Amino acid sequence: MLTAPPVWRELLLVVLFYTGYTLTRIVLVQDGTGPAFAHADDVLRLERHLGLDVELHLNQTLLAVPWLARTANIFYATMHFIVTIGVVVWLYRYRPQHYRWLRASIMIATGVALIGFWQYPLAPPRFLHSEGFVDPVTALHSLGLYASDASGSLTNQYAAMPSMHAGWALWCGIILVRLASQLWAKILGVLYPATTVFVILSTANHYVLDAVAGMALISGTLWVSWLLYVRCPAPILIARARVAHRLAQRTGRGASRSGAGSATAPCRATRS
Repeated sequence: MLTAPPVWRELLLVVLFYTGYTLTRIVLVQDGTGPAFAHADDVLRLERHLGLDVELHLNQTLLAVPWLARTANIFYATMHFIVTIGVVVWLYRYRPQHYRWLRASIMIATGVALIGFWQYPLAPPRFLHSEGFVDPVTALHSLGLYASDASGSLTNQYAAMPSMHAGWALWCGIILVRLASQLWAKILGVLYPATTVFVILSTANHYVLDAVAGMALISGTLWVSWLLYVRCPAPILIARARVAHRLAQRTGRGASRSGAGSATAPCRATRS
């Protein structure tokens, strides 16, 4: 049975990856915000054409219930990290045979998302006051992800497309529905992504298309990661055997170690 990698290595990997992800997000905003607002106009125009522009209605509905708005602000600021980290730890501890390919899928998706933030900066709805959107954190003087000037300046608030809040939530939900044994956990797996999408739209932090893009991205990388780690089609096995053969020749170990047997070995057994 495939086991999870050493915990120290995973912690180091998570720290390095998230640090790089955060710093990259900050650097990407240095080119100015003009394109981000132009893209926001384009997204709203497309959503109105498609009949998907529900963000303003949800924003107004949320603000009509202040206690719910404050709860949504806290949810947006905290659950994105708490739930995702919790699922990662649960996977590592209780489903180690699935850990590697699922960890790879979310890391690939997050890395690809950086390209979206770079190529398509997007101002969130809460910045579009002329359209009627209201930031519930500012309006209610509530706790929130960007409640202070310091927190706002230490992140890229124009990294809205794709929404990794939605993407990470779907990743967590799929894992709980497919791998959890308790019924309550499976129900949570359904409710958490749905709640997250409602929160990111009603707090005016994302558009519908942001959420669609984030969820599509995580779905795609889940499939690719499963294909590479678990399904492992013949072309990948053959390519791996050829690489092993060449490395063996260069290191003087001979080609015998990388013979036909390595081409048919379980693909996931060598994944890190």
